[in-house]
Amino acid sequence: MKTQLLVVLATTTALAGAVRADEIILAHGENPGNPRFVAAEKWAELYSACTGGADTVNVAPSATMGDDVEMLTSATAGIINVTANSQGALSQIVPEIGLIGLPFLFDKPETAWAVLDGEVGQLLDARAQEAGLKILGFWDNGIRHVSHMSKTVPTPADIAGMKIRTPPDQMSVAIFEALGTSPAPLSFSELPTALQSGVFDGQENPLTNIYSAKIHEITKFITLTGHQYQSTPVVAGLVWWSGLDGAHQDCALKATAEAGQMQRQMSKEQSDGLRATMEGEGVTFAEADHAAYVAATAPVYEAYAKSFPELVEALKTAAGQ
Repeated sequence: MKTQLLVVLATTTALAGAVRADEIILAHGENPGNPRFVAAEKWAELYSACTGGADTVNVAPSATMGDDVEMLTSATAGIINVTANSQGALSQIVPEIGLIGLPFLFDKPETAWAVLDGEVGQLLDARAQEAGLKILGFWDNGIRHVSHMSKTVPTPADIAGMKIRTPPDQMSVAIFEALGTSPAPLSFSELPTALQSGVFDGQENPLTNIYSAKIHEITKFITLTGHQYQSTPVVAGLVWWSGLDGAHQDCALKATAEAGQMQRQMSKEQSDGLRATMEGEGVTFAEADHAAYVAATAPVYEAYAKSFPELVEALKTAAGQ
């Protein structure tokens, strides 16, 4: 990891030196067709237009600037300017971010969007700024489900003992430990290879990510667990952000919000239609025993409520629990 990060930093430093000071680097880890990829291109278009063409944006997709953790490091260091990142990676820097992913907190993305667009989102942004990052907004990364190499897992008993990949997110790890599996974090860009080589029995992701990364071609059994919601925080380096005048800051916020509306809707529409698409491509789906999964993961709430009692309660209230 350390060697890879040095390579990324050297590459991005060279790129930053090759462009003018009014060119912005926006990096992310998704491939063409994914809503995050499309929204990043839209963000670049909107930001440039808002600045009257004075600023342009170079979009670096598909983890070409490193994985999510490395992109956050580069943003903090001022090597890149903005990253459409992941909840799990950001939670390593701002632990409170991980609480968005409490098990079964949100039953639909729209509820999560409303919460993150309000006071909770402002609180999380304040915490991120203490760590050298500015949250411009929260895009969507969907409700997550489990896919397996050889079987569906409709009950916690079915998933027990499974080797499962999670994002680098302690909340996800805690959920799958509570379910009796052997979870291990791995960057998303490395996931297909790890699955093909047999390192894991399965993984968990929203359907959009599973499909765009062709993970459904490897893990052909999907159980609709709906165990966790995750966002896509759009994060700027605080040094870059603080150096912008008010008009440019407004451009960045407006671009994030407008591109985010499109990204959220695209993510939802893709997710809603993907079951039929993947079934047509040979994937077997199963419904999960919701009550059994909720009961099995209840200890996760108890553990996090000890560390963040007020925020856990605020999230539960905002989510209608």
